[in-house]
Amino acid sequence: MKQIDMTKDPRYRQYEYFRGFANPFASLTVNCDITHLRQTVLENGWPFFLTALYCAVNAANDIPELRRRIKGDRVVEYENCLSSHTVALPDGTYCYCCLDCAQPFAQYLPYAQTEVEKAKSSRDFDDGEDPARLYFVTSVPWVSFTSFSAPVPNPPDSNVRITFGKFFEQGDKILLPINLTVHHALADGIHMARFFENFERRATQL
Repeated sequence: MKQIDMTKDPRYRQYEYFRGFANPFASLTVNCDITHLRQTVLENGWPFFLTALYCAVNAANDIPELRRRIKGDRVVEYENCLSSHTVALPDGTYCYCCLDCAQPFAQYLPYAQTEVEKAKSSRDFDDGEDPARLYFVTSVPWVSFTSFSAPVPNPPDSNVRITFGKFFEQGDKILLPINLTVHHALADGIHMARFFENFERRATQL
């Protein structure tokens, strides 16, 4: 983690402007092409959500602006951020599971599956020692939404939020709605667009 001197950053004026907003978040939903990813998941018997999560978190970590957080009166940039995703429980509620996706996929997948089972047993609802380092990831697999509004605390944090919807067929493609919500003092539309580009690229490389 390193501290960013925003007075020397090209986005300093945007940072100063948006950081004081009551609702400083920008949100964008895109139907991402997962045709190749879906086929690969089926052929290998991989869990879809954990595979998509791996692509999304690494897509976000490729972009420095999405790894930045506001801590008091300073901005820090993490070397990589972890995911905190929701895990469904039998009683209809959910718990949280934190994962480090910065490892080869062959190592990540068994590790992630083990951590999910641990989370189900502990029913943990804690964000760990450094919540600012997290991407908050969730899924609404019952509906193919066109927009999504993520809940945020008051006062607002600066964590990036990623939400998956229900994938669907369109012509010869399979599309997955993904919502990305960012703190606008730290990131703009160009950074959000790069995230979706990165996700689709990574979804074709597994």
